[in-house]
Amino acid sequence: MNALTFYVGEKQHHDGMPLYEWLLKEARELGVHGGSAFRAIAGFGRHGRLHDDMFFELAGELAVKVEFILDDTLTGQMMQRVEAQNAKVFYTRHEIQAGIL
Repeated sequence: MNALTFYVGEKQHHDGMPLYEWLLKEARELGVHGGSAFRAIAGFGRHGRLHDDMFFELAGELAVKVEFILDDTLTGQMMQRVEAQNAKVFYTRHEIQAGIL
């Protein structure tokens, strides 16, 4: 099992829709059982500029984390689909143990 996480900007778009929505749509079309998008409340990126949802002039510049828990096959298919569409999105992939207690 893998946690496949994409980090996108709120304003990033792909194929006419917000990139986080596009990622969720693509995953659903692949048969992924679920995925979630989480909007940051504050943070800074590689340029060191602080982003906070309290600053009106920075509205829409916060990160959105889109996360999926996938088997190896779906992880590969999702990554191939994103790369084939040239979406240019930062991702992390971690092997995980998951279950229900």
